[in-house]
Amino acid sequence: MHRHTNSMSNIKQLKHLWSRAGFGLRFDDLAGLEDATVKHAVKQLFDAADPAPVNIVQGAADYDAVIKGDVTARKMFMQQQRQQEKDLNIGWINKMSTTNAVLQEKMTLFWHNHFACRANIALFTQQLNNIQRVNALGNFRTMLLQVAESPAMLQFLNNQQNRKGHPNENFARELMELFTIGRGNYTEIDVKESARSFTGYGFNKAGEFVNRPFVHDNGQKTFLGQTGNFNGEDIIGILLEKKETAHFICNKLYKYLVNETPDPVHVNAMADVFYNSKYEIKPLLEYVFTADWFYDDKNTGNLIKAPVEFLVGLNRQFYITYQRPEVLLQFQRVLGQVLFYPPNVAGWPGGRNWIDSSSLMYRLKIPSTLLDGGLIDFSGKADPEDEAYIAIVRNQQQFVSTKVQSQPDWDKFLNGIPKHTSKTSIASFLLEPKLSNALLKNIDQATDTKAMVIELVSTPEYQLC
Repeated sequence: MHRHTNSMSNIKQLKHLWSRAGFGLRFDDLAGLEDATVKHAVKQLFDAADPAPVNIVQGAADYDAVIKGDVTARKMFMQQQRQQEKDLNIGWINKMSTTNAVLQEKMTLFWHNHFACRANIALFTQQLNNIQRVNALGNFRTMLLQVAESPAMLQFLNNQQNRKGHPNENFARELMELFTIGRGNYTEIDVKESARSFTGYGFNKAGEFVNRPFVHDNGQKTFLGQTGNFNGEDIIGILLEKKETAHFICNKLYKYLVNETPDPVHVNAMADVFYNSKYEIKPLLEYVFTADWFYDDKNTGNLIKAPVEFLVGLNRQFYITYQRPEVLLQFQRVLGQVLFYPPNVAGWPGGRNWIDSSSLMYRLKIPSTLLDGGLIDFSGKADPEDEAYIAIVRNQQQFVSTKVQSQPDWDKFLNGIPKHTSKTSIASFLLEPKLSNALLKNIDQATDTKAMVIELVSTPEYQLC
């Protein structure tokens, strides 16, 4: 059993930090955080960072096979792509569930939604995921330039078709509306001029970026009040010169890390740090995680966990392993967030949108299913529009009311709880919001720690972080 001397208020701050900068604090983690100040804990999160790319999908993707192959070849190719995408999904969930680099993966998840994209080639999907991971705590400008050259995004937003004389505006529009400056800060003429600047950006069949000068528009463009023979990199440079871009990103990040209702004063202060550091992400996060307001009561236990955060948090807290990891896809499906399948280019709306009557029912049921070897009924949750997902799990019915076959490590969990920890302290540690009287009463009557813990993580309170 661990000896630990953290004061309760300190534990409260560390728990909050780990729930926002990671996927929740484990009892085990306390051993390495004895008497840690917030500043020291934040340093620890950055020291553990690991930008090593994921390498699950191997080899080149011959994109021509999709277009030119006969029906059978195309079908086989698409089946292979779906299997690889499934492997990639499970691989990323496993990485989030086992890594020590929690801040790196939590921010990769943020950028995954910021640069929301669906690609039908698994290698392209992996490339984009690695761009987001490698740059997650690095420089936003570098990441943006790499995203603009990624085959996944070029394909998704039709920039392969963007050529001189026939500009395609999709990428140019989303670059401003969703990735940088935000709506209201540009005109339709800016969209057109930006699209001209990105003509020629494309990729080859091996999945490599190619700049095709013969289809690039070399004419003068006027964009956000500046005139020149701009290319894509010039456009990105002009967008980043605008303070509105720093503000737009910080507002979104505030909603992800702090509160669904942004505080204009704090967001402005974040934007100053971000802009003045030339879009370095680390100083911005250090500023947020060491700010007094980050730990205010109104910013604690007030965010609804995204489905992936919810699943990863359970996996981490209870060291869960799966005999049949495909069930993780099914959980994502019923909870409304399948990695690599955002609903559209704007990504998942998040916040209260995560919860409806159906997903809440599953959220309350999943913990006991995972922790107690239970059954779960997945029937009646097919979405006609989401054919791509149904293709991943081709036989929906095989999962209905089957055993999940998960293996939590209860010994490791229970041995991690410091000696003489009261039942109320265990409950306070596992739940972010303040404990209600009804919960306190239940805890008081509990005779078995394991049963009490399962009950605690099956509460609506456990949905909050």
